[in-house]
Amino acid sequence: MADTANLDVLSTRSGFNSAVRHIKKTMEIAADSGSNLGDIIYELDDNELTSSRIALLLRMLLVDKLGYKTASTNLSASINDPSLLAKEFAKWSGVDLVAAYYHPELGLLIANPKVAEELAGFGQLRKQELMVIYAGLQGKETDENCQKAAELALKLFEGSKITAPAALTRGKFTVKKVSKPKKASEAKPAKVKTVSKGKATTKKTTSAAPVKKAAAVQVKSSGGPKRMTPRYAIIVQNELFHNGNVEAWKRIVASYKAKHPALEVYIYYENERILDINSLFKWGKVKHGTAIEIAVAGDDIQDVAKLQRYLAQGASHMFEAFLRGPVNSVLKLF
Repeated sequence: MADTANLDVLSTRSGFNSAVRHIKKTMEIAADSGSNLGDIIYELDDNELTSSRIALLLRMLLVDKLGYKTASTNLSASINDPSLLAKEFAKWSGVDLVAAYYHPELGLLIANPKVAEELAGFGQLRKQELMVIYAGLQGKETDENCQKAAELALKLFEGSKITAPAALTRGKFTVKKVSKPKKASEAKPAKVKTVSKGKATTKKTTSAAPVKKAAAVQVKSSGGPKRMTPRYAIIVQNELFHNGNVEAWKRIVASYKAKHPALEVYIYYENERILDINSLFKWGKVKHGTAIEIAVAGDDIQDVAKLQRYLAQGASHMFEAFLRGPVNSVLKLF
């Protein structure tokens, strides 16, 4: 019965074709056994390599086929910029490493931790989220050094200072140049409209600055391929982020979603994701000068600069411009 259940996906034409494509892709990747799996996925930028399929590749290729050793943990602290660890990992030429991070919004992300660009794709590593390290020798029989490497790599991601044994720093697994995948549109200074008392003025703006300098996150999520921008800080200019500001933000986000239904807007405060914008007012903590962070995720990211600009205005004393019109109407801002 269990065997039959595992084959249910083959009972439909679409399921069968999907399985065939996955098998072909797996065989294609498996044939490139002399490369790091993180590098391969990064260069492929294949829309069908979703989070669940990448998880299958990790198990099938790294664990079952190549016998990589593993170590895992729920991170004990957050790391704002994991790409800084790449310099240390690049010294570990005696072992091949793959890092897998379970992003709370975007699903499973993988990277070669020796490449800063790939680690930057993780974005901020969150406390209590799962990190798994795979260590091996790309086809050669693994040894105790591989297990040691996986465990020490986790300690680095946990913020510990370590000295890698000599056995991990001598070998052929050096950093190879990888081609960056095509990026989605990122937030750029743009001409946007400032809403004020029914009139619109146009001017250039750079509005909110990103919390950290980073490229858009390149990800494969459980719901399909996505990219995610860095987090951008929106500074509250009002004395208090009160109910009026909340309602303005709700209408701005609704307008953005109406124009770009396939994109998701994520809001964070004090590194916690905000699922209900109303809670920003209820907490009573968000005061003048405080930063509320936003990020946008999707396949074709657009109008982020406009979104930033409108949200910045919505967090100021000029929020009333977004409250005009019928309560249930959607503003045409984008």
